[in-house]
Amino acid sequence: MNNNLANHKTKIVCTIGPSSGSIHALSELIMAGMNVARLNLSHGTLAGHKRMIQHIRSLASRLNRTTSIMIDLPGTKIRVGNLKSGSVVLKRNETVILAEGSASDNESIIPVEYEHFHDLVPEKGTVYLNDGFIQLKVQKIHRGRVTCRVVTGGLLASHKGLNIPGAKLGVSGVTGEDLRLIDIFLNQGIDMFCVSFVERMEDIQKVKRFINSRGKQASIIAKIERSNAVKHIDGILDAADGIMVARGDLGVEIPIEQVPVVQKMLIRKANMRGKVVITATQMLLSMTEHIRPTRAEVTDVANAVLDGTDAVMLSEETATGRYPVETVRMMAKIAGISERKRKEFGCLPAAGIAKNQGKDKHRAVEDVLSYDVQYAIENIRISLAVVYAGTGGIVRAISRFKPDCWIISVTGDKQAMHFLNLSYGVHPFLMQGQKTERHEDIIKKITRYGLAKSGDKILLVEGTLRKKDDHTNSLSIITI
Repeated sequence: MNNNLANHKTKIVCTIGPSSGSIHALSELIMAGMNVARLNLSHGTLAGHKRMIQHIRSLASRLNRTTSIMIDLPGTKIRVGNLKSGSVVLKRNETVILAEGSASDNESIIPVEYEHFHDLVPEKGTVYLNDGFIQLKVQKIHRGRVTCRVVTGGLLASHKGLNIPGAKLGVSGVTGEDLRLIDIFLNQGIDMFCVSFVERMEDIQKVKRFINSRGKQASIIAKIERSNAVKHIDGILDAADGIMVARGDLGVEIPIEQVPVVQKMLIRKANMRGKVVITATQMLLSMTEHIRPTRAEVTDVANAVLDGTDAVMLSEETATGRYPVETVRMMAKIAGISERKRKEFGCLPAAGIAKNQGKDKHRAVEDVLSYDVQYAIENIRISLAVVYAGTGGIVRAISRFKPDCWIISVTGDKQAMHFLNLSYGVHPFLMQGQKTERHEDIIKKITRYGLAKSGDKILLVEGTLRKKDDHTNSLSIITI
């Protein structure tokens, strides 16, 4: 356990890339507030990602911080191949050709790394590049080549995404390559995976069956970036451990004006079920090049926090941006201020959760207990909630209310510890080499590390620390 209770409870996920992959940069990111390091397998090499895992683990241990690692799988995304100079500027009204291939030496020909992609392109249709920033109008499709006019230009880099709205890829969101990569990184000790381009619960179930067949366990985050995923969100939430609101592709798959309300709906549904929810894509994008974000970006982050997101994610900002550490610090400041204003603005999920689940006569024990915990926190000046987490179900049930006080989760399950590190307001603590420990010993540790002081009221949710048991025995309030 360390004595670092941040000034913000919303967790921060950082994508690691050229700007943040050095030992020095990683150290600064961890100290600035990075809770989870995201490794995007759509970029980089396996050897590079394995080295990065070792660096992050070593630094987290040295800095006495819990820093989780999330592996983001490529999925079935259509991507641009290698461009001649690594990038190209597409100008309005110029003609470009999309052609199947992994690379191109001609700046007028954009390679597309997807077999027979031209069969998915509608005549006179629209093709989007780089999360929709670049828009092309199809002029002609001939012999596998798609000739387009640039409607909205911009800078296009190698391996950026290509979207064809309404296209049916005809394959599962989970590929054989995804499963191969899961196998590799399970053997690296990774226990948190993001599944890209999920469409329905069966995609998540396929991944979980594969992991179980390897005799392992892992937490699965479903990326919501296709219109079908929005339609099937209830089943996906039932199957997954959490979701990511991946607004880049989602904003091309559905009308862009619908993205804000869909985001709020997804966050609300995740909170109802006690599932982790991450809000991602272009949150502080201008800080890729500038030291300060735009007012709109700051408002976007604040609104996601007020909506009840567990975590916010940075992509280019920390992977390739000029100011990765400053971006994390800015994200932390925005989150902290927004959290403290949540109650004032009436942006609390508690009422909605209680109203929705109060009709259920067969609620889980974790649900009922979490209501009692939240009631105590709201009506008594509770300084800290200490929860014996087991595999984490009760912690997630409490965290979904976005309580004012921190939750210290005590677990003997390393996977649970790393996954709970993604939950709002949770400070995870691994109980190593012990199955049980008296709460008096835990309180002594909390006091010794400066997490609580004499006179503070501590809420204790006690139970078992057995790896596969979330049974909770009691709730008590003590004064130190």
